[in-house]
Amino acid sequence: MQKPIYLPVVAGLALCATSTLAETPVLQVLTYDSFVSDWGPGPAIETAFEAECACDLEFVGSSDGAALLARIQLEGPRTEFDVVLGLDTNLTAAARETGLFAPHGVTADLDLPIAWDDADFLPFDWGYFAFVGNADAEAAVSLRNLAVSDLKIVIQDPRSSTPGLGLLMWVKEAHPDDAAAIWEALADNIVTVTPGWSEAYGMFLDGEADAVLSYTTSPAYHLIAEEDASKVAWPFEEGHYMQVEVAGKLASTDQPELADQFMAFIVSEGFQSIIPTTNWMYPAITPEAGLPDGFETLVTPAVSLLKSPEDAAAIRAEALEEWRNALSQ
Repeated sequence: MQKPIYLPVVAGLALCATSTLAETPVLQVLTYDSFVSDWGPGPAIETAFEAECACDLEFVGSSDGAALLARIQLEGPRTEFDVVLGLDTNLTAAARETGLFAPHGVTADLDLPIAWDDADFLPFDWGYFAFVGNADAEAAVSLRNLAVSDLKIVIQDPRSSTPGLGLLMWVKEAHPDDAAAIWEALADNIVTVTPGWSEAYGMFLDGEADAVLSYTTSPAYHLIAEEDASKVAWPFEEGHYMQVEVAGKLASTDQPELADQFMAFIVSEGFQSIIPTTNWMYPAITPEAGLPDGFETLVTPAVSLLKSPEDAAAIRAEALEEWRNALSQ
């Protein structure tokens, strides 16, 4: 019986296809869960970058921003990731001390409210922390006023979440001599502490609290995506703490050129134009079309608060202890 001649051909085609797939470089980016959600910026950024890089961009979500550093510290140089996206300036000093990050080598004309000169960490967006509540409900006017009110709030854990850590810095910067007392007074306002932002915001939307720790830009989502003006950020008299979110290239990457290409892509129009209506933050570089209609309605803090990365690292342990002590009573 004659052997079929098509079997070697099919096998050869399969081998070629496998070889082609194997040659496609893969860039793995560790980020927070909401970034890679269906409604977050991850899917659109993946599509835009893959159209330029002839590569496979893989975003991996891991809880919230502060948890990213803990994971990288645990995995060390053995980590499979090439880039970390989602740390902020409250964590960059600690991240730099690990020795796990390499210079990004990107030069860009950034649209930030502060000067930026960091060779290791590149901003991709920024915003201000705020408590978000319903427009027709009672609102607090300051951290101290919130602490003496009967308002119920949901916040995030500062050990796993960058907004949670940002609130610690906000209290510490606005009330440096009374931070412990503010937390003691706030303790009975807190319904629960969630691991990350998504869980906390979901609880607020479900009516389980009067307000949630989020951003001054959060109402833009409801206004633009849902045509709903019922959610507002509460402007606080003592000001609002700023967050600058950053990306960093890992020194252990086995795709250094591709990682460099992605870092440069972060400050491009293709990346930055996606941020305002997916991550609902201010982009690090204003897109050519400007900010979307609706952003002009957002709260502009009278006072902008921010600690340097070094100062934030220096007081982090003390601020965490004040928070822990207050909530354990």
